[in-house]
Amino acid sequence: MTAVPFTKASACGNDFLIIDGMHAPADLVAFTRAICDRHNGVGADGVEWLFPAQDADIRARLLNADGGEAEISGNGTRCVAAYLCAETPREKVTVRTGAGIKTCTLTSHTDMLFEFETAMGEPQVGDEFLIKVAFGEVRGIPVSMGNPHFSVFVDEFPIGWQAEGAEIGKHHDFKHGINVEFVKVLDSENVEVRFFERGVGETQSSGTGSCAAAVASIFSKRAKSPVRVHAAGGAQTVHWGGEVLLRGPAQIICRGEYLI
Repeated sequence: MTAVPFTKASACGNDFLIIDGMHAPADLVAFTRAICDRHNGVGADGVEWLFPAQDADIRARLLNADGGEAEISGNGTRCVAAYLCAETPREKVTVRTGAGIKTCTLTSHTDMLFEFETAMGEPQVGDEFLIKVAFGEVRGIPVSMGNPHFSVFVDEFPIGWQAEGAEIGKHHDFKHGINVEFVKVLDSENVEVRFFERGVGETQSSGTGSCAAAVASIFSKRAKSPVRVHAAGGAQTVHWGGEVLLRGPAQIICRGEYLI
């Protein structure tokens, strides 16, 4: 039997297991599925596997709870930064992700709770378009934050929005799947969002999803920067002025060992 050490961290309820790549088993996909299982494993939305990087403090490879690999998680990247700051105090962390190097700047710190402002890069935004799904037609704005998003604006969150999100996320127009945000504009500076993420399902929060929702709101003139993004797990602030800056918390929850 082998013990794999892990650290669990959460960013607005979007939780991740952080594991040193030196402990990576041969079947990374099966292991990730098992440890992320919320009944028979530790439970998480994904695993950030950490490896050395020549051009950053660390390289993070993200596998979602279903074992599929994702380019980046904004919240996951912030959890990695919190992990490194908890290990060795520092003011700035650079993380190489599948979507490039992201810089997390520490803005506050209390015990195991950290807040960062992360430079998320420049988004790619498309015009709003319509797709046809089983429950009708849906209009949304495509946004890439290094990973794909589709932001759907609603007056109220529909009953069973999770089923709608699942269908949109697997629509044939999106060859590699897509992350879905249902966005309710509260006023020019606040939006409320529900997230259905590729490879995970419903999540309490999403860093890149918060960025995408804010960018789509600003792009469509429904809101203006900065935008406070409210989700089930908490709120984050998104500034967009060329580059997107994401500010929010990350908390170290626990450390342990998973036996295989």
